[in-house]
Amino acid sequence: MGNISIVIGSWGSYNECNERALGSKWLDLSDYSDWEEIEEELKKEGFILDGIDEELFIQDIEGIPGNSCNWDYVNPHRLFETLLEAGILDDDNLYELFEAYLEVNNFDDWENLVSSRGSHWDDDIILYRNQDMDDVAYNLMHEIYEIPDYLESYIDYSGFARDLSYDGFHETTKGVIEIR
Repeated sequence: MGNISIVIGSWGSYNECNERALGSKWLDLSDYSDWEEIEEELKKEGFILDGIDEELFIQDIEGIPGNSCNWDYVNPHRLFETLLEAGILDDDNLYELFEAYLEVNNFDDWENLVSSRGSHWDDDIILYRNQDMDDVAYNLMHEIYEIPDYLESYIDYSGFARDLSYDGFHETTKGVIEIR
């Protein structure tokens, strides 16, 4: 599973340049079932969450493409709750779909999708794993139509693949993603 890990810092400690200015240790978000567990971990590390360390931020992140968002402005609590609601932290298939989605859209778009659809954020998204556009075009054509062998050589699968790219299909490193 592609785990999402973060380092949490606080603006108070950062501004004071104290020993916590470097933030927490790496926290694998799939190890926690609710935000309170993360808060307890931060308290064990010396964070004063009802004082100087009240305003938290994401200092570093792994498992989510860094270019999909400006992480300086994302609240770690909100991030964790959104990932939890979306099912990303405990489902390999959803995580892979999430990664593919972020290759063609940004994190804010995905977050809005989860905000409006909750755990059904993926209802109108299909990932054709390990396929390129030509593969998808060929397979879709054969799912829709029963094509006789004598007509096969006349079908322009590459043209169909090109047209699919205008209609919500995108190639990613995971395969082709269709966003309806």
